Amino acid sequence: MISKLLIITTGGTIDKIYFDDKSDYQVGEPQISQILHAMHVAFDFEVTALMRKDSLHLGESDRQLIRATAEASETGHILITHGTDSMVETAEVLSDIPGKTIVLTGALNPARFRDSDAIFNIGCAVGAVQALSPGVYIAMNGKVWDPKHVRKNVRQNRFEYL
Repeated sequence: MISKLLIITTGGTIDKIYFDDKSDYQVGEPQISQILHAMHVAFDFEVTALMRKDSLHLGESDRQLIRATAEASETGHILITHGTDSMVETAEVLSDIPGKTIVLTGALNPARFRDSDAIFNIGCAVGAVQALSPGVYIAMNGKVWDPKHVRKNVRQNRFEYL
């Protein structure tokens, strides 16, 4: 059982806003707070918006900032919204943080889209972060993945075992 969930947002497709048919976009405000409030969740959470980047543009300094934020938190339960293209790389940077359950999730379609997988993935991640033992995990496509054994299949637009 969690007393408080820290949510770290980094950007990615989950928070993208598209402006035209030519795929012009920017990463907007984090959507997770609105989603959790709309679902009337029965736990306290705090959202820390670290950055608004496509995960293809995250560098080592960004990953170290995510790590430092997770390490500095007093809570043992952390959910990170992240772009799907480099989610596995960020999970690797977080993998040796002791005593914390960290789950990364995102979306293959923006949360603002009607057919987005964002709400489903967030729900899966919230359940996972409460139920799993300390470690780092990825919650996507209805599964909780070990980051060492998963990859994004860009062609099929889903995560799969290596």
